[in-house]
Amino acid sequence: MEYIIVTGTSRGIGFELSKLLADAGHKVLALSRNDKPIKNLENDNIEAFAFDVSSIEDRNRLSGFLNEKNASVLALINNAGKLINKPFLELTEEEFKSVYDVNVFGVAAMTRLIIPFMNKKGHVLTISSMGGIQGSAKFPGLSAYSSSKGAVLTLTELLAEEFKETGPSFNALALGAVQTEMLEEAFPGYEAPVSAEQMAEYIMDFTLKGQKLYNGKILQVSSSTP
Repeated sequence: MEYIIVTGTSRGIGFELSKLLADAGHKVLALSRNDKPIKNLENDNIEAFAFDVSSIEDRNRLSGFLNEKNASVLALINNAGKLINKPFLELTEEEFKSVYDVNVFGVAAMTRLIIPFMNKKGHVLTISSMGGIQGSAKFPGLSAYSSSKGAVLTLTELLAEEFKETGPSFNALALGAVQTEMLEEAFPGYEAPVSAEQMAEYIMDFTLKGQKLYNGKILQVSSSTP
């Protein structure tokens, strides 16, 4: 069984992306702490279970699942993210670490787990943010989130170099504002120029074709300049 694995699929881009990939005929393994919304789709091409990327127990369960299925993985889309909008001096050490546990350490751990199930043509795609791009516009309150998104961009470049002979390919998309529940929670009332569905369409296309032209690249997917 060949899967495309998507994390953070309970809402927003991950939810829409899972639907699009499944409707296009791909077998999707949708992983999110809340698996009810994706299961409610009752799509035969989607398998889902409750999953926290920062949980060692959950990752061990995922490894067992893939081995049991004798699975291969066409692509891993590291989409799960955590955002806390709070002034730096009010942000506790635990809160700061919790953001990195999902956005950085979770991405690294998931990637380490999945690489053995991929071949040279596989694609590890990490969804980052324009906030992680040096020189881009920055916003107060996002010190943990945006710095974590910068960390995975550098990680992407390093992994592409480390695996350039054997594969898979590694790329990252630094997204601008997308109209999602996470954006609404961070910036109430702000209206983004791009919908979750529109961005999911772009990400699906890049997931399936991007590794043929790119490796170790950070693409800024934003209609505004930094």
